[in-house]
Amino acid sequence: MAENVLKAGAAYEEITPSDSQFLYGYPYVERMSTGAHDPLNSTALFLDNGERQVMFIANDILYLNKESVANIRSGINAATGVPQEGIMISTTHTHSAPVPFDVIISRNDKVVPPVDKQYIHFVEQQAVKAGIRAFEAARPAELGYVMGDATGLGTNRHDPAGPRDMQVPTMLVRGLDGSYIAAMMVVCMHPTVLHEDSKLCSSDFPHYTRELLRKELLGEGCPVAYFTGTSGDQSPRHVTRGNNFAEAQRLGEIVAASVIAEASKGVTFSRDPEIAVAGTLLELPHREFPSMEWAQANRDRAKAHFEALKADPTADKRETRTAEVDWFGSEEALLLSTLAHNNELGDVYASCLPAEIQVIKVGDFSFAAWPGEIFVEFGLWLKEACRNVSLIGYANGDLQGYVVTREAVEKRYYESGNSFFDVSAGYTMLEETKKLIASLQ
Repeated sequence: MAENVLKAGAAYEEITPSDSQFLYGYPYVERMSTGAHDPLNSTALFLDNGERQVMFIANDILYLNKESVANIRSGINAATGVPQEGIMISTTHTHSAPVPFDVIISRNDKVVPPVDKQYIHFVEQQAVKAGIRAFEAARPAELGYVMGDATGLGTNRHDPAGPRDMQVPTMLVRGLDGSYIAAMMVVCMHPTVLHEDSKLCSSDFPHYTRELLRKELLGEGCPVAYFTGTSGDQSPRHVTRGNNFAEAQRLGEIVAASVIAEASKGVTFSRDPEIAVAGTLLELPHREFPSMEWAQANRDRAKAHFEALKADPTADKRETRTAEVDWFGSEEALLLSTLAHNNELGDVYASCLPAEIQVIKVGDFSFAAWPGEIFVEFGLWLKEACRNVSLIGYANGDLQGYVVTREAVEKRYYESGNSFFDVSAGYTMLEETKKLIASLQ
């Protein structure tokens, strides 16, 4: 057996609000929390192979902007010395958590309140605390990988037979005594089983994934760093039997059960994994928005289609929901066209750029991180070009919305209507990520 050089530590801290907060993620619904179904957490995993230190932090909130990421990184670095470029910070993207920052597409949504800066400061503080505790808990360790299968969790939201990624790469980290220190996983699916009628803070189905992993594999209280991957066009919508916690449990346990089954077949652990980091900053091209007249006509068309389905008792509920989301998107697209026409987007672009691309390699597996809600095709294309890689979204800042494909633009999917950057952005990010991964080989 190789000489042990790896040390690892993990911890989580609650970021559940102590007061009633607006739950952000579903437009035009006044949705104030009445409590918490399960704790919102900030979960940190620290790794040190003697040559390189890295840290992964996953947060149960919709987004975090670049300012929050910078505050968390600097806080951890000041307390531990872990290099900021080796700290990856992302969100699970739950739609049952408070407003994360001023999201531009919500400016015409009168029910969305201003950001509670005190709460966001609390989230930052707790994330820093989790990172420090993970660093301080580091002990000799070994790690290995299994590949779960999330089939049944959801589909492509536009076409149930369309592109999707059901792989669940999972890093298992344990001490030399065999007790688990942490697990880290990437799942390519929107955590949106719960809808606007649920008024409890929750991480949605990821809560149940983590709980079953702890119960049947990891041990009680073991940290699980859950990352949401390329999920911009992925949804449970076409597989759910309801929008409730029982259904969130059914779907969440599909993910956990697959990882547990693979782990039961045996895991090859390493005590001296290579750890490497690469990153770059990109100035992405701004989008040229359609005319206000076109955007208005598009909004009127989408709204009329939704209203017609809503009034039709024979209409498929999933089709009606899709039409409703299309209407939401058309409203947001109209807002963006209006703001662009009035030259009011400059500050928002400045808050997003430059966009950070980050790659952290641990052993034979690389985790690439992009900001934004990424269409699954980009993750699939990256996997075609590079072996043993997973693309994490919602990472290290935000892009105020979706990173879409050219097909999405051609087919006028609602995500392309409210995307903030030119469609070439995702393709540029993909090529740069390939270069970063190649530099680590």
